[in-house]
Amino acid sequence: MAMALPPPAPTWGRRRVLLLNTTFEPLTALPLRRAVVLVVCGKAEVVHGDPTGMIVHSATASVQVPSVIRLSSYVRVPYRGRVPLTRAGLMHRDRYRCAYCGGRAETIDHVIPRSRGGQHTWQNCVACCAKCNHRKADKLLADLGWRLRVVPTAPRGPHWRLLAGVTDADPLWLPYLGEAA
Repeated sequence: MAMALPPPAPTWGRRRVLLLNTTFEPLTALPLRRAVVLVVCGKAEVVHGDPTGMIVHSATASVQVPSVIRLSSYVRVPYRGRVPLTRAGLMHRDRYRCAYCGGRAETIDHVIPRSRGGQHTWQNCVACCAKCNHRKADKLLADLGWRLRVVPTAPRGPHWRLLAGVTDADPLWLPYLGEAA
């Protein structure tokens, strides 16, 4: 008689939880372990639990695995000027699509090549597939007769720092992220 294998253990170390301020403003995505500690210590409350209904047990308590938590006391967030240009942020902005052909983006390309005086800015960098990046090389779009599918701009909104660093955002987060999602 064959025994059924237990389901694989969830990857606790990689799970992220959306942390909201008391005003429901998104602050960051933090590791599951830190989120559970905040809930157990009474510094945060669970707004949305894990969709699968998982529960973490200790010797004396049980806590619902959270997907979204909210702080119990307000935290003042300092003003953040502009969003720094990162590879992850750029790929997220362009939705992992090549700016030239629309295929899956793997690299970053400077619209005006740096060898021709182009800057490393949000307005000059786009996500690009390897094939288009190789074909374009250090040429200008006019030289090739190419055009951009979308004009690159710097992302705006308070949640871009959060979104750029998180690849596996839970769908339950979308109502709290607003138009940035």
